[in-house]
Amino acid sequence: MVTQIVRISFLSYKFNGPQVFAYLPVRRKWQRETLLGWLQSRLMTTSKRVQDRSTTKRVQDLEIVTEKWKIVSKVKAVMEILNEEPEMIVPVRNLERHRIKINLPKPHKISDFLRKSPKLFELYKDQRGLLWCGMTKEAEDLVEEEGRLIEESSDKVAEYVTRCLMMSVDRRLRLDKIAHFRRDFGLPVDFRDKWVHRYPELFKVVDVANEVSYLELVSWNPEWAITELEKRVLGVNGNSNHQPGMLSLSFPLRFPSNYKKVYRHREKIDHFQKRSYLSPYADAKGLTAGSLEFDKRAVAIMHELLSFTLEKRLVTDHLTHFRREFVMPQKLMRLLLKHMGIFYVSERGKRFSVFLTEAYEGQELIDKCPLVVWKEKLLSLVGYREKKKKILTFGDLSDLEDSGLIESSSEHENISMHLGHEDTMAGVEDALLAGNDEMNIGGEIGLANWNSEKS
Repeated sequence: MVTQIVRISFLSYKFNGPQVFAYLPVRRKWQRETLLGWLQSRLMTTSKRVQDRSTTKRVQDLEIVTEKWKIVSKVKAVMEILNEEPEMIVPVRNLERHRIKINLPKPHKISDFLRKSPKLFELYKDQRGLLWCGMTKEAEDLVEEEGRLIEESSDKVAEYVTRCLMMSVDRRLRLDKIAHFRRDFGLPVDFRDKWVHRYPELFKVVDVANEVSYLELVSWNPEWAITELEKRVLGVNGNSNHQPGMLSLSFPLRFPSNYKKVYRHREKIDHFQKRSYLSPYADAKGLTAGSLEFDKRAVAIMHELLSFTLEKRLVTDHLTHFRREFVMPQKLMRLLLKHMGIFYVSERGKRFSVFLTEAYEGQELIDKCPLVVWKEKLLSLVGYREKKKKILTFGDLSDLEDSGLIESSSEHENISMHLGHEDTMAGVEDALLAGNDEMNIGGEIGLANWNSEKS
């Protein structure tokens, strides 16, 4: 009877009936289950991909934030490459080998990308016609300022790295994996060679087989074994006698304003929030994978990691590298999407980003550290509203200097960057990549004004 019903339902679709039923018995025989059981499991399975998420679950403000930081990341990568050069200049064609680091896909031209930020990059040709790139005086000052800010926050970053080691199951992490968090934590470029050796009382580098280097915890600090959520909710400060154990804390929730179905899941949400869980700093070797306590502890670890970052945001690929070390589930993306009130996953770009929703008010980060303010200053110098200028050669520059035609003049202007509708969000990044005469971030959500100087 079941077979007859299934046959009629399948043949009503535009499939080849004999081919479908030639496959079903084979699968049923392999898995040793009834046809009805197999069909029920298939029909009840739902996709957990970010792309299949409904529009009511999208947070437009955080999608815009993702686009802005993508632009900053590209510009900052070029600045790091130039800063490593002895004279801080490099032929533009040599930047082709750094396309992956800059994250500038073909067919976009690097020269066009650089010309979109004349307040940061200078382009000129030598007498052979070879195009060179350097940084402006304003960009060089920003590089020096960033180095100073990274140095000032070094001790705090060392605390965060130590706490990551304390959360790991073996009290050590691979250096190449920590490198994924370098920009997110505010680590210096040379952290592998120099910075990791500045705090021998906290951690040390250990080389094991196959030339793999680990950063290993040296001493346990009980005052740091307190989560950021405990500090904020309970007002707990450093305690030398603190022992991590079971916690019963509710995570702050923030849902999209247009998401009206929260009340349907209120009972499940309340049940999750009241559930006790093991502290991220406690030993988790005895937890059973897939249990309710296991999942909530994984949420607590991701909450703690995101709290350590500058922008309260991480690339999801970077989180998946630490599933074994932090005892997190294999299907980490499902867990992030399931708890959308705590986290938000942005699908912009080739790699997804996860946000800590409580840390943002609209498009603005509530608690901005000095390095985030520095990035906003850098973003204010990206883009311009002028026609492309002719790229001068060395000879032209010398003639202008001799005749006194090069003058230093600047005037303040407000650049309104309209932040766009979902259908035109890709235009934010394309404004830097394409050959338009001006950079726009356009749309309906809101306006963000940055003051910049015209050079």
